Amino acid sequence: MVKIEFRDVKLSFGSKVVLDGVSFTVKKGEMKVILGQSGSGKSTMLRLLLGLLKPDAGRIFVDGEEVSYKTEEELVDVRRKMSIIFQEGALFDSLSVFENIAYRPRDLGWDEDRIESRVREVLDFAGLGDVADQLPESLSGGTRRLVAIARAIVDYPEIILFDEPTVGLDPPTARKLCEAAIRLRDLDNVTSMFVTHRLVDVKFLSSNYAIRGKDKQTLILPEDHQVCLVNTNFVVINEGKVVFNGTDEQLWASQDKFLRSFVQEDEEL
Repeated sequence: MVKIEFRDVKLSFGSKVVLDGVSFTVKKGEMKVILGQSGSGKSTMLRLLLGLLKPDAGRIFVDGEEVSYKTEEELVDVRRKMSIIFQEGALFDSLSVFENIAYRPRDLGWDEDRIESRVREVLDFAGLGDVADQLPESLSGGTRRLVAIARAIVDYPEIILFDEPTVGLDPPTARKLCEAAIRLRDLDNVTSMFVTHRLVDVKFLSSNYAIRGKDKQTLILPEDHQVCLVNTNFVVINEGKVVFNGTDEQLWASQDKFLRSFVQEDEEL
């Protein structure tokens, strides 16, 4: 089942072409990692999907319903299916971690017992139980982004959009965030678009998977000869065009000049 589709989408800002005929699909439960250099239009695609921007041409679908040119009022039901995690976290500074996460369920009219139960569940998911009563300003940047993930998943979204979530994070925290994305993909069957320019993220997301152990604890395990991930694929954008759409194995094996340069530049870093 196709959950998201971009069909020949074009967008320019003045004379600058940002997207030039972009087409791809994201299946239900699939993680689509969007790669490209800074300014290549990666994050713009997320804003188009949310309806924050309108394309100049082309069509965008969610669950088979075209959303490209809907009004704000018409987008309400579509947006309820989605959550987005920005680089900055975008938390409410005056609310505790618990209250930040509870904000959306309260807005939706959930009863307090259900809110308490669900917030505690996602705090545990993100490993945030010990900071529930703290304010965002007292937390590290990485912890704030984990709070943003907990807040994004609290009302069971069908689609999660990650907008460069690991930028500026130290390696252990970036790995922790990627592990959370993997758990959502493999255990909850959440459809996601993960925008990044870091191939270290790509390598981790495409070579690890999540299972629940006998004690119900989550295990993150490396892909091996017995397990081959089929729910993670990649799109590379260059100068507004899709120059690659496929698996990580195909990406590493590509002899395309731009892709080889892109991969080698990251490896040198």
